[in-house]
Amino acid sequence: MTNAPTTRPLRSDAVRTRKLLHDAATSAFAELGTNVSIAEIAERAGIAKGTVFRHFATKEDLVAAIVCENIDTLVATGEQLAQEADAGEALRAFMTAIIEIEASDRAFCEIASGAIHDQPSIQAGTNRLRAIAETLVDRAREQGAIRPEITGQDIILLVSGIYQTAAPLASAQPDLWRRYLGLVLDGMQAHSVPGCRIPLRPADRPRGARWSALLGPRVRRERRCGLNRPPDVAVNHDGTPPGHP
Repeated sequence: MTNAPTTRPLRSDAVRTRKLLHDAATSAFAELGTNVSIAEIAERAGIAKGTVFRHFATKEDLVAAIVCENIDTLVATGEQLAQEADAGEALRAFMTAIIEIEASDRAFCEIASGAIHDQPSIQAGTNRLRAIAETLVDRAREQGAIRPEITGQDIILLVSGIYQTAAPLASAQPDLWRRYLGLVLDGMQAHSVPGCRIPLRPADRPRGARWSALLGPRVRRERRCGLNRPPDVAVNHDGTPPGHP
């Protein structure tokens, strides 16, 4: 009988280096998105590029490790909210939590818009996020807080769209997305527009369809997540153009 191989613990200097790398990557991805270079991350961490690859085999592995931390946080938040008595407010809080991370982290925003979903860890995290969204939706539906047609996948897609709608004006009005979240939540309520049917459920789409195929090409995704953002347009406090009543 042979003993199972054991993983040797990292030396104290390696642990310190990994933390420097983690912190630098977290801030760089949040600020610049997934296109940030390994050279930039290494410079921020004060380490050599080769050191980065001793900890993560590829840049995609590093992106996945950082983004999955946000996903884990959201799943934990959803699980806690699933214990709240008011299911409608719990769903509102869950959607708010997701958009708050999208608004502060460009890499997460890009992932939410369909980037590098072929990473197994991101796929697994996305599945867990969708599962807890289904749980929250089921509870809200049972309490009559939302329309019966709404699904967990609707929620995951909607929260990305809500932030992206407000993203072009994010520099001038960073909280404008809350306006559109309120509009969406109002439309989700069970009493909204009686008799108005939602024409297509996400489950009716081809099983092989990726979210990225539904959300447009990469260049548009980057613009919605704040990259290559056009100059901000002057607006009133409620998001309407100047002179609007």
